Amino acid sequence: MSLRERRRATATREILDAAKARMAEHGPAGLALRAVARDLDMTVQARYHYYPSRDDLLTALIAEAYEDLAAAVRTALDAGPPEPFPAVAEAFRRWAIEHRAQFQLLYGTPLPHYRAPHEGPTTEAARKVTAVFRAALFDGCTEEALARADAPPLSEELHARFAELPPEARGELPPPAAVLFLGAWAQLHGLVVLEAFGHFDFLGPLRAEAFEGAVRSLLADVRRRVPG
Repeated sequence: MSLRERRRATATREILDAAKARMAEHGPAGLALRAVARDLDMTVQARYHYYPSRDDLLTALIAEAYEDLAAAVRTALDAGPPEPFPAVAEAFRRWAIEHRAQFQLLYGTPLPHYRAPHEGPTTEAARKVTAVFRAALFDGCTEEALARADAPPLSEELHARFAELPPEARGELPPPAAVLFLGAWAQLHGLVVLEAFGHFDFLGPLRAEAFEGAVRSLLADVRRRVPG
């Protein structure tokens, strides 16, 4: 990298770190470009040189958060655990608890007026996360078995919609397996959201045990629906 490129990379990193610190204190909704620039003693004009708009900064933050989350769950899967899905689910849970501001940015209330670029860096990074969960959930399942999965009955319209999705969006899962995955992901996501935002605090130190039990029940239900 040239000197100019190194300086730009350093400044970009400082802006992202300052934005993450502000989110940790004020939440994603409290993120403002002027405030980030002020925290860094940076002029507004200089800030525009790196991130012309709030949406550009948000896109960079969201993509980075997804990449960080994907690395966490991928590490759990690559460790070769005896039971991949519970291990990956626990890695997801830990990341959400340890990175609440970033988790809220990804899965909390959508920010007003923000629209992620179509098929942009946020979409690409998010798919890395779901790819790990698909691999863990259907570990050892054949394509034939997934095509014969006992999913809830699909209307012709919904079946066609799943079939029309690009391979990178559905992980090349046949429609019945795609429906099972969507339901499992929604249940897992709901469990993590409730805990990350404090709704399971009444369980105290037993939160992890309750989460593990719910995940194992979810996994058992999915596996009963896949032949063989």
